[in-house]
Amino acid sequence: MTDLATWLEAGGLAAGAGGIGYAKHRAPRVYWSLVGLPVTWGRFTWTYRDTMEVCGLTVQPSGFRAFVKRNLAHSEVRPVPPKVRRVRGTSTGLRVTLRLPAGLEPADLAASCERLRHAWGVRSVTVAETKPGYVELRMTGWDVLNRVTLPRKARPRDLVVPVALREDGSVFERDYRAVPMALTLGATLSGKSVYQRNLIKGLAQLPVGLVGIDCKRGVEHNRYAPRLSALATDLPSAGRLIDALVAEMEERFDLLALYGVSDLWELPDHVRPVPLVVLIDEVAELFFVLSKKDEPERDRVVMQLVRLGQMARAIGIYLEVCGQRFGSDQGKGATALRAQLTGRVVHRVNDKASADMGLGDISPDAVVAATAIPADRPGLAVAGDTSGGWSRIRTPEISAEEAAAVCREFAHLTAELPFLAPFRPVGSGIVPPMPVSPPRVQPRPVPE
Repeated sequence: MTDLATWLEAGGLAAGAGGIGYAKHRAPRVYWSLVGLPVTWGRFTWTYRDTMEVCGLTVQPSGFRAFVKRNLAHSEVRPVPPKVRRVRGTSTGLRVTLRLPAGLEPADLAASCERLRHAWGVRSVTVAETKPGYVELRMTGWDVLNRVTLPRKARPRDLVVPVALREDGSVFERDYRAVPMALTLGATLSGKSVYQRNLIKGLAQLPVGLVGIDCKRGVEHNRYAPRLSALATDLPSAGRLIDALVAEMEERFDLLALYGVSDLWELPDHVRPVPLVVLIDEVAELFFVLSKKDEPERDRVVMQLVRLGQMARAIGIYLEVCGQRFGSDQGKGATALRAQLTGRVVHRVNDKASADMGLGDISPDAVVAATAIPADRPGLAVAGDTSGGWSRIRTPEISAEEAAAVCREFAHLTAELPFLAPFRPVGSGIVPPMPVSPPRVQPRPVPE
């Protein structure tokens, strides 16, 4: 009987260990909640002061505090770390709110994130300033970017589209009211197209007009034709479409002046024009010219695009510029256009110049992170804005057929605007089957 109980206990322990090992690889959220979170919380609690002191994240105490410690408490006077105000566990990590002492700033903690990550045995540590004097350490217990799945509550709303997951477990959202213009870069097979599909899938469900510019004969945007109000598939039509958008911009500014407001969203609902999102698939195609005589026309189109980027936010026209590479060597206006694109998302690129063009004015560390993206992780990117903040993100896998199906489902939301009528795509975007060519050799009758 004793042997049977021993074997049952051993079997139970083995099954439990096997279940924990299985959960660690197949159900990381379950493993983190049961094992990782308690262990990390305990390690953080017991080693916090020593870790902060070793990492140089402490300050000398005030004279009064040192006097009290030395003469009244009769204890050793030690440097003061940030005060822990709150510790909160999440399904992906640990959130710690700290009150910074005088002499420390958020940048000091951000510079020590790698040391803190190794000290507490977590996947990543990021720092976010919540209010003056307070920061939040966001620790991730496992690689949330390995298999990306957006939370069910992450749904498109207003002009906010959830498109990816950050490395700290939060959702990366494309907010057109906060960041009206954006630039997305990525080499072939980097996941840039998947990012676009997620974006179009979310935008298709919102009451906005979608305008496509795809100078590769529309091979990317044709499948989204049921939801597009306009589509340009070559350079001449792209130039005419951009001119039409600039003319519409000027008319909308006249409407704002008539009502004495400075923003589209201040207009009454019954006169407010529909917001437009202009999706440019390959921006480099707008800069290419075949001969020198075409350069003036190219420069004019690019300057019109720069005008849209500079002023169109107030009248509800937003730019989503994408490309494999983008550099000042592409021609006049490239740097001026980049300056108007506040949001930046850079996937794996083929040259450092493209990473510099996308993230160089944000942070040198962001450029290093973008150039270090491995080729075997498509969809991984570095997202930032001109405020200086950046983070690693990854978009969930989505097929072109799924995005096209959503466009067909919400085709009734397509805005039919008169000034875009000449550019309205024809048909559903489904490519008809290729005709079967007749055989080259005609059959001959067999003589009797």
